[in-house]
This record gives sequence, structure tokens and C-alpha cells, in this order.
Amino acid sequence: MLLSRSMSIQNVHLITGASSGIGSALARILAKKKLPLALWARRTERLEVLKKECLDLGAPEVKIATLDVRDKQAIHAELQNHRNFYDRTLALINNAGLARGRELFHEGKSLDWEEMIDINLKGVLFVTEAILPLMLQNKRGDILMVGSVAGHTTYPGGNVYAATKAAIDSLTKSLRMDLLGQPIRVMEIAPGATETEFSLTRYRGDTVKAKAVYDGMKPLSAHDVASSMDWMLSTPRHVTLSHVVIYPTDQAHPLAIHRRT
Repeated sequence: MLLSRSMSIQNVHLITGASSGIGSALARILAKKKLPLALWARRTERLEVLKKECLDLGAPEVKIATLDVRDKQAIHAELQNHRNFYDRTLALINNAGLARGRELFHEGKSLDWEEMIDINLKGVLFVTEAILPLMLQNKRGDILMVGSVAGHTTYPGGNVYAATKAAIDSLTKSLRMDLLGQPIRVMEIAPGATETEFSLTRYRGDTVKAKAVYDGMKPLSAHDVASSMDWMLSTPRHVTLSHVVIYPTDQAHPLAIHRRT
């Protein structure tokens, strides 16, 4: 359901994977700037809570959709059913993604590989394919990919997750070239260690393993990364921050972390 506090027409910022972590942090930042939001994720209850919060923070409109980015038909159905709203999309933030496991490749699980490839890569392709024609039609748009430092420098047990994020880096660069001459900016942010539900998901709910990832160091917060994304989106239209790498000061490489223990 579309909620509105204003009859004025404003551009929409669409965030995938919005129900937690970096996605929800960015939604709150943009809500404070009084921007209309489209929030997509798989967890309905969290989206409902976030919608109310964003409206309270000042967002004039919030459209939520319980949607899996792996479902191409559901993506197109959502756009078709609310065409007047999504026609106004200015920014697409491809944030949905996850990691599963830290096993060495020969010990890995093919189902985990398929899930990461389907969400981290194919999901980005499906959503971007659906939204880009609207931007071309409007002659204006921003596409912001959420990559990872793992897409540039991998580590033992990173294998397929790192491969999906390397693919996002390549896709960002090639899409920027394909759209050269169009008034559409294509950008990527590649965060280092960020304390969200990322590690808890990676270790399948094992809180001890998830907490150990950040022991003795100060990681980035979801708000830290989201604030940088807001900066990327806020620069003048002739400026493209094509690739931003953001590490916590206690990290210099995926495996180089200063721990105070």
C-alpha cells in the first residue's frame, strides 16, 4: 500500500534488501531528507516497521514490497501493478546480498553457491534490467551497486562469495561504459568489515562465530556505509563517484585487521 503525506511529485529511491543493515540505515537517512522511498525485502514485518519509521522521519511516501530479487516475474509484476509510482524512480540501490559459509572450495556446498549467485548477481541483473528502462525514459538516474572489498582481494574460504562481488565490480564498470552518453550514473561502494547481520547469516545463526569476526576491533556500522552512499548519491549530476572502497581504520585488507586483544 502506498502511503502519502504530500501531493507533490518527487523522485523515488528504490532500495533492495531494505529490511536490515545497510539497506535500512540508508532508508532512514533518505527519509530524513524527505525523499520518497521504495523498500524491497523478503521480511514483511521488518518492512512494515521500517515504513512507519521512515514516514515518521519525514519521507513523504513509502512503498514497501515483500519481494525476492531472484523472482524475475515478481519484480515485473510489482512494477506493473504500481507503474505510476515506479515511473518516478531516480535511484536504484542494489543492496540485497549475502554470504554463506567460510568453507574451502572443495568443502563447500553447491546449494550455498547457488543461493549467493542467484541473489548477489542474478538478483542485481533482474532488478537493474527492470528499472533501467524507466531511467532511460526519464533521461535521469543513479544505479548504486553494493559490492565488497572481497570482490577485489579475496581470502581463504571467500571463493564463491568473492566471485559474485567481483562480478558486481565488473558489471558496474561495463554498465557505466554501456551507458556512456546517457544521463545515468553507475557507481559501486565496496565496504570492508561492517557489523550487521552479514556474519550471522554467513555462519547460519552461530552468534559466537559471528561475534568473533569483530572481536577486538571497531568495525564499520551500517550507518557508516549508508552515509557514504548518501554522499555518493548527493554529488552534482556531472560528478560520478564510480568506485568507493570503505574500510574501518582497524582493517587494511580482508585478512589484515588490528585487534586490541
